[in-house]
Amino acid sequence: MLLNTLIVVATIVFMEVFSIVAHKYIMHGVGWGWHRSHHEPRTGWFEKNDLYAVVFAGVAIVLIWFGTEGAWPLQWIGAGMTAYGALYFIAHDGLVHRRWPFNYTPRGGYAKRLYQAHRMHHAVEGKDGAVSFGFLYAPPVTRLKRQLQVLHGGAPQRRRDAATNAQDAP
Repeated sequence: MLLNTLIVVATIVFMEVFSIVAHKYIMHGVGWGWHRSHHEPRTGWFEKNDLYAVVFAGVAIVLIWFGTEGAWPLQWIGAGMTAYGALYFIAHDGLVHRRWPFNYTPRGGYAKRLYQAHRMHHAVEGKDGAVSFGFLYAPPVTRLKRQLQVLHGGAPQRRRDAATNAQDAP
């Protein structure tokens, strides 16, 4: 039981590291065709970028299935991927991009840092020159501001419409 729990927790940590790398080099690289929709104004509930979640959910389902058929510990790795997906949905889609039926803007603590870091990620138009590629890990905001200044000769003007509905833009 303890080992299975450790596998789930380790998978969640691994998924965040994997997601940072995939976000920076795949989604902002060869996978920009799907991810671009996430950096443009959203016109409905879904965007092409959601296909990444479908792919990862499919992988998790397959791992869980193989694990329950005897290929231990694949079911626990799949469970960790599923838990990461739930955390992603809560923190990224819900908190940052307000894809919930209510709005909440964090006023302090780590949630505020996560919110600000991801908003700085969306401050840049296009796929190049962005900062903060994590979904659950947010570097300190002061470091991200310095990175933006170095990359753009000063912080770029924040885009108000990227990946939010019009009423969500401050």
